[in-house]
Amino acid sequence: MAWPHNSVCFRTRHLDAPAALDTYRSIGGYVQWEKILEEKLDPGNIIGDIKRSALRGRGGAGFPTGLKWSFMSRNDPGQKYIVCNSDEGEPGTCKDRDILRYNPHQLIEGMAIAGYCISATVGYNYIRGEFYEPIACFEKALEEAYEAGLIGKDIRGSGIDFDIYTHLGAGAYICGEETALLESIEGKKGQPRPKPPFPAQAGLYGRPTTINNTESLASIPLILEKGGQWFLEQGRPNNGGPKLFSVTGHVNRPDNFEVPLGTPFKELLEMAGGVKDGKLLKAVIPGGSSVPVVPGETMLKTDMDYDAIAKAGSMLGSGAVIVIAEGTCMVKILANLSHFYAAESCGQCTPCREGTGWLSRVLHRILHGQGRPQDLDLLDGVADRIGGRTICALGDAAAMPIQSFLKHYRREFEYMIEHGRSLAETV
Repeated sequence: MAWPHNSVCFRTRHLDAPAALDTYRSIGGYVQWEKILEEKLDPGNIIGDIKRSALRGRGGAGFPTGLKWSFMSRNDPGQKYIVCNSDEGEPGTCKDRDILRYNPHQLIEGMAIAGYCISATVGYNYIRGEFYEPIACFEKALEEAYEAGLIGKDIRGSGIDFDIYTHLGAGAYICGEETALLESIEGKKGQPRPKPPFPAQAGLYGRPTTINNTESLASIPLILEKGGQWFLEQGRPNNGGPKLFSVTGHVNRPDNFEVPLGTPFKELLEMAGGVKDGKLLKAVIPGGSSVPVVPGETMLKTDMDYDAIAKAGSMLGSGAVIVIAEGTCMVKILANLSHFYAAESCGQCTPCREGTGWLSRVLHRILHGQGRPQDLDLLDGVADRIGGRTICALGDAAAMPIQSFLKHYRREFEYMIEHGRSLAETV
């Protein structure tokens, strides 16, 4: 597979021993970090360059990374933390584990630079516990970085301290939410915290904390090397840089693809070998299972960036592109998604705890030929009463697919209720 010339996160993927320190060194790895250690670069200038790059959070929310860093008051006394969110649990998303597998040193360098910019001397990488090989690769890279004197206490006599610790999750989807992740690191039950206070004021162990996604932090060294303006020009205004997309579903070559933001969806689909078995494109979930579905004809006219996807009625999210071919039953897909969110709700908020269960049970009833015409209004009403009424976004993640599937494919649900079988599978 041909990767873009200006690859950010997969720079070592096709080299021998891609995760090794020597490999990363061979392409200019740690040069930016060593420059910081030697010259004590102004953190404000670095943050300004990150802002100029228009790097937006690659974990799902798309919040500007440089702006997030600027929320931290670096001159306040006391411990501060940088936390990397590698708890990749969004269905359809499989990009961050490949960064850990193929390019862990770039993530380590990105974490160190972020720590320096916000005056944090300790970083945590929270990794999904099932990622056995990626965990081993990251731990090996961390060991190499310590042995090379690139992180630790008083690094190379610079007076700069920075330590990184790996923390493994236990398979809870909710711990991908940043404050539930912090609770988990502290050894507590993984449940989101009410906000405010926000992590920048009171995060890990009650101290100021910045949390970024794996891909976001791995992008930092190249932004410093090439400049924020260069990174911005790789994408579009307000959508800087290339982005990793996990293309799965009904495609001939599912994989991770790194392409400039603003690339037409049609081109991304071609990279994945087109729709499987030569079928027509029915629909696309463009940013992971929690975002609204988009009809195929709309996606074929849409570009892959935050603003274009929003205009199409959905969100770019984590960049998990789930392709759905003609002949697929949308009732079955939605029932599967709803079962996932009901199972993964932490139970803290009543609308989510009770509502996700209702959604799943009603869809299960429809799918098994026991649906009633009023069930569709019931689904829409329950979803409407969940969205925006929970501490974290899991409630919205459960509600948005319901509302978008009913909006675009209501006839399939009506047919299933009326006939007890799928409309899609009869045509």
